[in-house]
Amino acid sequence: MAERIVEAVPNISEGSDKEVIGEIVKAANSVSGCRVLDVDPGAATNRTVITIAGDPDAVIESCFRLIAKAAELIDMRQHKGEHPRHGATDVCPFVPVSGVTMNDCVEYARILGRKVGEELGIPVYLYEKAASRPEWVKLPDVRKGEYEALPEKLGKPEWKPDFGPNEWNDHVAKTGVCTIGARNFLIAYNVNLNTKDAGIARDIGLTIRDTGRFLRDKNWKFVRDENGEKIKVPGKLKCCKATGWYIDEYQTAQVTMNLTDISVTPLHMGFEAVKEEAEKLGARVTGSEVVGLIPLNALLEAGKYYLEKQHQGLSAAGRAGKTTGVPQSELMETAIRSLGLNDITPFKPEEKVIEFMIEEKAVDLSGMKCRDFVDELSTDSPAPGGGSAAALMGALAAALNSMVANLTVKHRKSRQYWDLMRKLAPSAQRHKDALLNAIDEDTEAFNRWMEASRSGGNVQAAVEKAIEVPLKVLEMCPEILETAAELEAKGLQASVSDAGVAATAARAAGIGAYYNVLINLGELEDREYADGIRKKAEKLLDKVLAKADGIHELVKEKLHVMSEGSES
Repeated sequence: MAERIVEAVPNISEGSDKEVIGEIVKAANSVSGCRVLDVDPGAATNRTVITIAGDPDAVIESCFRLIAKAAELIDMRQHKGEHPRHGATDVCPFVPVSGVTMNDCVEYARILGRKVGEELGIPVYLYEKAASRPEWVKLPDVRKGEYEALPEKLGKPEWKPDFGPNEWNDHVAKTGVCTIGARNFLIAYNVNLNTKDAGIARDIGLTIRDTGRFLRDKNWKFVRDENGEKIKVPGKLKCCKATGWYIDEYQTAQVTMNLTDISVTPLHMGFEAVKEEAEKLGARVTGSEVVGLIPLNALLEAGKYYLEKQHQGLSAAGRAGKTTGVPQSELMETAIRSLGLNDITPFKPEEKVIEFMIEEKAVDLSGMKCRDFVDELSTDSPAPGGGSAAALMGALAAALNSMVANLTVKHRKSRQYWDLMRKLAPSAQRHKDALLNAIDEDTEAFNRWMEASRSGGNVQAAVEKAIEVPLKVLEMCPEILETAAELEAKGLQASVSDAGVAATAARAAGIGAYYNVLINLGELEDREYADGIRKKAEKLLDKVLAKADGIHELVKEKLHVMSEGSES
């Protein structure tokens, strides 16, 4: 799965001409490394919303090609529609999904804006998080007067675009201007109630929405202050737009929300708020639905929340709970069940989670059965080879660490170490997932190196990538060994042998990764850079060997004592 994923949502000013829309989408889809995930045209609005996601560089290029094609095919002088607009590509926001920050998205907006302004001659304004002026943060303020106001606005100092010409000419008359920005991911989310009464849903929406509601007394009259103004009560949730409605198709009322910043109000918080308010009104929540796409992390965080909630309940009763250090699949399943995402229609992660929709693996070694992978490893093909095998050994070490931590939390006699284990297990899972990805990354890097050699591509860049993957594996091994050391000392002692195996596997992974770094260093032309990498790898290997050998001696001593048994 891609490490860095960004979403872009360009809106074009054409909603009915399928041929034009198709050509523009085709241009956007012509870039490797990203995909058009959704195309939503509207005839009345004469506007189409296009969703693109993937590697940031690829998405930037995809958006540029889309904007260029829209400028070619759409003539704003002829445009009519219900939706506000001022350009052929009216807006193009970047949204962080995975492995990128909002600051990254601001930079992507600037890169695209400069390219559009300079190469296409289209005036570009930056908005939302990327805005260069406070008065341009909100899109309606930038788009004030729409396309028809551009002849008057352009040319004035106060309306000088961030990029592109500050003038009204024949070219700009055709293309209009483009507004490019960065914003948070928005999730359209509906929570289902066990009632057909839309009034209950609307009442809940008023209570939880960020703008709040006007206060009423027991007779349902508005409460006013000394000046006769209605008193407003703050909403329960921040970054939440909400109301209620009745859906005849589902025969149920729903509280419908737009969660505009899931880092502030995540999915599960919206669900729990509706659940709490519904119970006050004598209603119950039966489930929920996500409209459109969702980032993987939103599901994972929900899964962690509900597992943590279960642990707190069991812990209060003096019983052992589970850690959140479980595989992603279990976290997703916990979230889907807890949020009732299958209540109305089946929730299929492969069709709803952005990361899964854009996943394109050249190889999928990590998805093979054990026997199939080992069989593939045993053939005369040079890849997969030692690098992928080293990554697998590291993943096994991290998995064993997670297992021992999870077993320790289940054992009452280990209560004093439960809090520690609840930290170690999720950390071990993160290492495991990263190393499973590295199994494929190592083979992909080798294949790209071979392809670059055959095609006359950038061989040195390919060699650097082939070094980067095993070096990353080597860097994780000391951390995995630190965890194994904690488990040897404080984990469930009946599983001390598993902690020992984890340390042994991490040792083998570290040595294997070190070998793969060294064998590739000889291909680098930059010898100073190569020497720096070699010294770094040697220091890491020294840490791995010292820590692993120390754990081995401690585990061996404990197991010798255990093997002697007790005298009767």
